[in-house]
Amino acid sequence: MSAARYLPTRPSMTDFTNEPFTDFSDPANREAFQAALDAEIARMGEAVPGFIDGVEIAPGEDGSGELTSTNPCAPSEVVGVAPQCTSEHAERALEAAAKAFLTWRDVPAAERAAVLFKAAEMMRSAKHEFSALMVLEVGKNWAEADGDTAEAIDFMDFYAREAVRWDTAGRVTPVAGEANELRYVPLGVGAVIPPWNFPNAILCGMTSAAIAAGNTVVLKPASDSPMIGLRVAHLLREAGVPDGVLNVIPGPGSKVGETMVNHAITRFISFTGSKEVGLGIYEKASRVGEGQLWLKRVVAEMGGKDSILVDETADLDEAAAGVISAAYGYTGQKCSACSRAIVHRDVYDEFVERLKAGVAEVSVGDTRDNPAMGPLVSQSAYQTTLDYIAIGREEGELLAGGNAIETQAGGYYVEPTIFTGIAPDARLSQEEVFGPVLAVIPCDDFEHGIEVFNNTEYGLTGALYTNDESRIEEGKRRLHVGNLYFNRKCTGALVGAHPFGGFNMSGTDSKAGGGDYLGLFLQAKTISTKV
Repeated sequence: MSAARYLPTRPSMTDFTNEPFTDFSDPANREAFQAALDAEIARMGEAVPGFIDGVEIAPGEDGSGELTSTNPCAPSEVVGVAPQCTSEHAERALEAAAKAFLTWRDVPAAERAAVLFKAAEMMRSAKHEFSALMVLEVGKNWAEADGDTAEAIDFMDFYAREAVRWDTAGRVTPVAGEANELRYVPLGVGAVIPPWNFPNAILCGMTSAAIAAGNTVVLKPASDSPMIGLRVAHLLREAGVPDGVLNVIPGPGSKVGETMVNHAITRFISFTGSKEVGLGIYEKASRVGEGQLWLKRVVAEMGGKDSILVDETADLDEAAAGVISAAYGYTGQKCSACSRAIVHRDVYDEFVERLKAGVAEVSVGDTRDNPAMGPLVSQSAYQTTLDYIAIGREEGELLAGGNAIETQAGGYYVEPTIFTGIAPDARLSQEEVFGPVLAVIPCDDFEHGIEVFNNTEYGLTGALYTNDESRIEEGKRRLHVGNLYFNRKCTGALVGAHPFGGFNMSGTDSKAGGGDYLGLFLQAKTISTKV
């Protein structure tokens, strides 16, 4: 069956529902996931090729080196080997994408959508395999990995529908004697540079959105998660994405990424990662190179310093549970993670006691055994976290954690850590840690809490716990983040329900998983005909 004639299993093009999370309290689900994990363990060490214009590049061949991916729970274990591509590969990939764009842009949106529906169904049928690979490659526990894969499926399903919706004519004002229309056309060749922390969902979402809109893509998976990136790329290829429309070239940002960003062929860059790298991309993309015919568009999501504000009316048990979940889910390695709890002084001591009791229940270990929290993703992330813990010891009082966890396998483990009495302007209150470190900040009243909530250079996610309805309404107006939640944690955005992206140094507020997102990969064309 050709991709173009593939019929989605969903009820209609307009009905979208989120992929359900796996219920791991069900023994049958645990058994199925364990079987997938065992199969992935048996595959560890395999070499997986990238590809340009449909031609595979095996590790160590075609001028590439070898990029070895290891298990952060046990760094001596090799998860797999990818090609370490070069600037020359990036040049070839961009040229192949430019050639493929000349035909892919004219493929009807419904046919492009059909490819993504098929890819979503393929991933759905192999859901545990993708999740199990993330357990091994980036140290996610079972639920975090399952959620990552569910989100990837959602992105493909959602953007397939969105491609068809955006293909309809835009609104214009009627004029006598003219037939006027507004069409949305694809941009061209895109450089997609995803992060390692959501190596399936974000990579898949950025790539599938660009392709659904009629663009072609050169994809550089993150160096800490090349195996997941390659598996997603091969799935899309198998689902029917034509040669040249998607090209995948793992490699260093200093060579492959720089070439992708700077090249005159590149029409847009879709990036998720650190503020420092994002700002560099933004600056480089602003320069017009020789032969460049356009201003490059940058879609960037760059991180956060996210807060949960707890007022004196809040349910403290619910608030403490929400903070712990948001602070230590995936070891704090989420741009949306809660790294600051801002707490009214009247309930500060009581809340801190609940935090201390809750964090004592957070298990840490090898994610193959499905603990609550696993390792940091790499040696550098591990060292950065320990450096911030040292800063925290100077700036506040250590309430819990604060130590590395030594294991025989040498994994990158750090205890879930809480510092109290942190000043609003302290480094631990202002700088993104990207690890399991929580700063607890006292506030004098609700007004002071809002002031502290808004006092960083970021503006990604945040939450307010309160039982005062008037404060919810005030919070909607004044708490300045792109994703704001009330009486729930600040992580866990769902495709369709919570379009995701932030303000200020959190990026370009892309609103991934929302109805506006595909517009970032399209440009409007006005057509007027005299009648």
